[in-house]
Amino acid sequence: YLNPHKDLKDLGRVVQLELANESAYPKVSSDITDALYGAMQKIQVFGITVIRQSDPRWQNLQLGKLDDYTLEQLSVMHKSLKADAVLRGTVTRYEPFPHLVIGLRLELIDLSDGQLLWALEQIWDAADKSTQSRIRDYYKTSLLPNADSLEVGLGTVSSLRFIEFVTYEVAKTI
Repeated sequence: YLNPHKDLKDLGRVVQLELANESAYPKVSSDITDALYGAMQKIQVFGITVIRQSDPRWQNLQLGKLDDYTLEQLSVMHKSLKADAVLRGTVTRYEPFPHLVIGLRLELIDLSDGQLLWALEQIWDAADKSTQSRIRDYYKTSLLPNADSLEVGLGTVSSLRFIEFVTYEVAKTI
């Protein structure tokens, strides 16, 4: 989803919250948060800062409640974080074997009025032929133009490489 009434290029600073995790693998949310931060920096649509669950601001603002924020909470976040929007989300699924699967639910919320600016809910499955084709394209055109097939194949079997691909695809939708 992309809000047709707002331009994301008008955002100055976005705070990305460390992703919540519904999978059985606790570290994956941190890995995906890091990769998503890097992918968002590369597209250069807005400035971005990450707030981790261990950050005191997380506890002070009670950011762990991923239900709907009230306008008062959004206003406090806007002022104290000096940000125009917040990017929050959840790793809905992660399976490292028998083949890699990642599911994400993400939302970008305008802190001035609480409107949803952008949202994504998707599952990437490395066994899917379409996903494999997009991974090959990603490695051949974006990452390693002269890569051999072994390097390109890592995108479907290496968790970190697959996460890089997934976050690249997420950032492309902004």
